[in-house]
Amino acid sequence: MNGNDDMGGRAPAGSRLGAAAIMLAGLAVALPAAAHPGHAETGFAAGLLHPLTGLDHLLALLAVGLWSRTQRHGAVLPAVFLALMAAGAACADAGLVLPALETSIAATVLLLGGLVACAPSWQRRVPPQLAVVVVGSCAVLHGLAHGRELAGTASGAGFLLASGALMLAGALPGARVRRWAGAAIGAAGLCLLAGFV
Repeated sequence: MNGNDDMGGRAPAGSRLGAAAIMLAGLAVALPAAAHPGHAETGFAAGLLHPLTGLDHLLALLAVGLWSRTQRHGAVLPAVFLALMAAGAACADAGLVLPALETSIAATVLLLGGLVACAPSWQRRVPPQLAVVVVGSCAVLHGLAHGRELAGTASGAGFLLASGALMLAGALPGARVRRWAGAAIGAAGLCLLAGFV
């Protein structure tokens, strides 16, 4: 028996990582970035589907979940993101508008993806307080962008529920997949910043 016999017929890890990177790249091409005002939606189902229709938000949520697995006290990061995203949405509903918000949202995708990709090299040395500040700042920006698109409590509840589920999904992969996924998310953020997606 050799060392590959315990794989149970599965593809080698390199092939699985490559497939995951290709899948994320495909998402970058297939999904539109939808953090734009002017297409308000209502109802729980609309809110539930909303995070899946905007590449920027989808990737940021997955990145928060991925990064939370690499940090001390990382379990608090998704909760912080949801709370401050809701606060950002409330500010947007009150009329707060930031200049260059779309560019800022793309930058959050690049930043969060880069943090996930680099986390193993840093050996979990990011202080928990700094992790909370980074995630919280990104969350406020996403709340400002997406809060203007969702009208009503029901759609907001669906949006938060789906966002939480996406962060949970991001926390599931193992260390090797996390690093490659973070690099792919960071690359997608760079494409969003450059206006390619």
